Amino acid sequence: MMNPSKKLSIAVVIPTYNEVRAIGEVVRGIPRNRIKEVIVVDNGSTDGTAEQATAAGARVIHESRKGYGSACWAGSQAARSSDLIVFLDGDRSDDPAQLDRIADPVIQGQTDLVIGSRIGGSLEKGSMPLHAQLGNRMIVLLLRLLYGVRITDIGSFRAIRTRNLFELNMEQMTYGWPVEMIVKAARRKLRIQSVPIRYRKRIGISKVTGSVRGSMMAAYYMFLVPLKYLIKR
Repeated sequence: MMNPSKKLSIAVVIPTYNEVRAIGEVVRGIPRNRIKEVIVVDNGSTDGTAEQATAAGARVIHESRKGYGSACWAGSQAARSSDLIVFLDGDRSDDPAQLDRIADPVIQGQTDLVIGSRIGGSLEKGSMPLHAQLGNRMIVLLLRLLYGVRITDIGSFRAIRTRNLFELNMEQMTYGWPVEMIVKAARRKLRIQSVPIRYRKRIGISKVTGSVRGSMMAAYYMFLVPLKYLIKR
């Protein structure tokens, strides 16, 4: 358990792909008095995302391997010297002003992994399509049935101690990363907690819910991963 009296260093990791319209606002919205650094992982953008992130004050690293998990993993490697990593999306849907709500339960030693809950919080109109809400609830139910995990969402805004993250030996480098983290944390008996957050309508078109292919691929991986690790030692 963490010592709450110890000041922990926090790195914010933001995976991005063509988020030039949003990334500057996201980076500037992060409360800098709480964090050590902001790391934006550019996953092959062609629209100037990296330049905008740099101008806003982030450290930009480039990951050529495509995939949400690949970008998160590259950012995790870059943030390895920090005690705690907070992940959030670069499309403005996650509100960086709520960083305290996400990080503090881990800092205070109350839990090991925090997942920001869009379902349990407030959804701005148009921020989360109905099919995404339904799919999310089904995956949450599956995780509860298979692993006893009592959370209300599998969202991207989350916090975990860096040491714990690397002990999970993450393998899913595409859509399965978010669920894999929860599954492996549950298998290691880490404490997992949902906290309600505000979720806003993203700027631009979602790479996942914004297309039929993206939605189908995400659903495939998110349902497959819990089953895969149920039988894997």
